[in-house]
Amino acid sequence: MMDSELDRSGTAGQVSRLSRDVFETVEHAVYVALAVLLSLAAVMALASAGLAMVGALRHWSDLDPVLVVVERLLFALMLIEILHTVRASIRSGSLTAEPFLVVGLIASIRRMLVITLESSQQTQSGNWSAESASLFGAAMTELAVLGGIILVLVVSIFLLRRRHSG
Repeated sequence: MMDSELDRSGTAGQVSRLSRDVFETVEHAVYVALAVLLSLAAVMALASAGLAMVGALRHWSDLDPVLVVVERLLFALMLIEILHTVRASIRSGSLTAEPFLVVGLIASIRRMLVITLESSQQTQSGNWSAESASLFGAAMTELAVLGGIILVLVVSIFLLRRRHSG
C-alpha cells in the first residue's frame, strides 16, 4: 500500500469515529430532553390526579370523579413506564421491546376501565334507548378486542422474559 492510501484510510477512520461520536452525543441529548419533558408531564399528570382526588372526596357518591382519578393515575403510570424505557435506552444504547409492551398493556387496561365505568353509568341511568343499546354493544365489542390485545401483550411479555431467563 502506498502512503497516500494509508493516510486516506486513517483519515476516513477518524472521520468515521468523529461522526459516530457526534451522532451518539446528539442521540443522548435528545434522550435527556425527552426524559425531562416526560418527567414534567408525569408530575403534571400526578398533580392533576391529586386535584381530581380532592374533588372526588367532595362528591364521594358520584362515579365520574373516580373515573377521572383512575384515568389520570394510569396515564401517569404510562408516562413513568415510558420514562423508564428512555432511561434504559440511555444506559444500554439500545431499545428493548418489553417496556413498550408494558406501556401497551397499561394503556389497554386503562381504556378497559374507562369503558367499563362509562358503560356502568349508562346502564344505571335508567334511560335505555336504541341509541344507548347500540353504544353499549359497541362498548362490549371494544372490551372484547381490548381483552384480546391484553392477552396477546401478556403472552408476549411472558415469552420475552422466558427467552431472556433461559
